[in-house]
Amino acid sequence: MWMETIVCSAKTGKEKRLRKLLNTRIALRKRNKQCKDAWVCQSADGSGTFLIQAIYVNETAWRKVSDLIKEKLDPKDGGIEPFLIGPPLVGMFIFEGEK
Repeated sequence: MWMETIVCSAKTGKEKRLRKLLNTRIALRKRNKQCKDAWVCQSADGSGTFLIQAIYVNETAWRKVSDLIKEKLDPKDGGIEPFLIGPPLVGMFIFEGEK
């Protein structure tokens, strides 16, 4: 399985709006059967830093969901980029899950 990990920070005063956009994207991921789970959380210090993670069955599933977000959500709500301080840190990891 693939684990997508994203760390991003909101512009000052834009934390609530970014959180709403991230939650919408998490909901879309979770509706896809090839996404095993997904979540978003805010940093413990209450700053505008967010961690987003999702687990997919494979790379193809991840690409499908990423394309769906670009096609369906970004044009509708403008995407998350206008609310970020800078580019997000994105990583993909192999996740073996429970044995």
